[in-house]
Amino acid sequence: MRQFNILIVIFMVFSASVAQNKTLVPTKTSLIDESYEYFGTQFDDSDALSSGEMLGNYEKMSKADRLASKFFALVTEVCKAKGCWMKLQLGNGEVSMVKFKDYGFFVPQELVGKEVIVNGLAFVEEMSITDQRHFARDGGKSEEEIAAIIKVEKKYAFEADGVLIKE
Repeated sequence: MRQFNILIVIFMVFSASVAQNKTLVPTKTSLIDESYEYFGTQFDDSDALSSGEMLGNYEKMSKADRLASKFFALVTEVCKAKGCWMKLQLGNGEVSMVKFKDYGFFVPQELVGKEVIVNGLAFVEEMSITDQRHFARDGGKSEEEIAAIIKVEKKYAFEADGVLIKE
């Protein structure tokens, strides 16, 4: 019985140390002679694709594909509720909807018009009417614009594990 109790104590200590949620705090860092503020996982900005190159990759992808990517683009929209998603301009009127891995971090709501570099997984999805309306509401769209959403759409999506913001 004593050994069983010791085993339980060891298990509890191990579980407590593994299950700690660490808050990600934005930190300024310098990579390749540029100053960035980063959110999520820190990564190197080298080999980042342009938004046009990323659009080309998206156009070649099918719904089942996942592509590890790193690209830079201009922010066109950010969630007004808490910065839990953003849209990046790809070119030709296309955008990529960026969400953050496991909701582990959020970005500042003042990013519209700034250039960012994202690192993570690119994929193509069909977004339901309900989800489109939810994101439109979070983005501050009017009730008329929200009501005009009436069909499922193919969307370019991205799950970012890190974001660099050029200062």
